[in-house]
Amino acid sequence: MPQTSPSIRVLLVDDDSMVLTGLRAILQVAEDIDTVGTALNGEGALEQASLHFPDIVLMDVRMPGIGGIEATRRLTNSVRPPKVIALTSFDSDDYLFGALEAGASGFLLKDIGPAELAEAIRKVHAGESILAPQATLRIIRTITAKQDHRTKRDAATLISTLTAKEREIAVLVARGLSNREIAEATYSSEATVKTHLNRVNVKLDASNRVRIAVLVERSGLTAGSGII
Repeated sequence: MPQTSPSIRVLLVDDDSMVLTGLRAILQVAEDIDTVGTALNGEGALEQASLHFPDIVLMDVRMPGIGGIEATRRLTNSVRPPKVIALTSFDSDDYLFGALEAGASGFLLKDIGPAELAEAIRKVHAGESILAPQATLRIIRTITAKQDHRTKRDAATLISTLTAKEREIAVLVARGLSNREIAEATYSSEATVKTHLNRVNVKLDASNRVRIAVLVERSGLTAGSGII
């Protein structure tokens, strides 16, 4: 019999039990997604993550106690870090930038449709960005507008560790391209792109594609590239 891929293990975190019930019901429909636990606050999220080692955490941003942004920071810096998708009812730049700088791999509003939510989980699990290219560029430019000479120098030092091919991949990530689009642009296979991207993640100590894009922009690599 053909082997099937293991389900994507998801932890749901929200201080509203009704929201948790709704999210669980939505994800039960997806055969390739398995809800392994729920938590009502950041403390519970950390505890559940240490018990179940989820692949993805859907993290509410606004919660009492340890909030979603701080919980995200702790999870993404843990020994076995899951990927975090921040969820909120509020379209606020403060929450958006805070979650992404804490290491979240994406940011969604809670009014997202069921099919879009499941697809977002799949994309993040596969290493893709769930932010539209326009949103990615807005985030990058807002963050980098606050940079000083030291942050630019530090980013340039990290970028200098990449090979020419890895720099090319990193710049295309900063443009907001998916792995498939990068493969087409570089005449490579998606598997090759993923291999290069994994090396970029390690060298830049980046937990998500937005972090790569921010470092690329801060370093000045895109200034003369004609890409951004």
